[in-house]
Amino acid sequence: MVATVDYSIDEIREEARRLVERGIIDRQQPICILCEFIPPREWVCVEWELEKNDYLLRDHICDLLSKEEWQED
Repeated sequence: MVATVDYSIDEIREEARRLVERGIIDRQQPICILCEFIPPREWVCVEWELEKNDYLLRDHICDLLSKEEWQED
């Protein structure tokens, strides 16, 4: 039996945010780019969580991060 890791939508957003901040991925890339940074056996759980929250793999990373909170200068 293979153990899987459950991902919450907040964890997925945080991972995407970290990758964008580090310049590894771009906000305009499709969400499916995240599969390059998540182990294949865990990707199924990520896909399910994204689908559950009405995200498509072709949506942009910026759509996933759209609920970002901006701090005023």
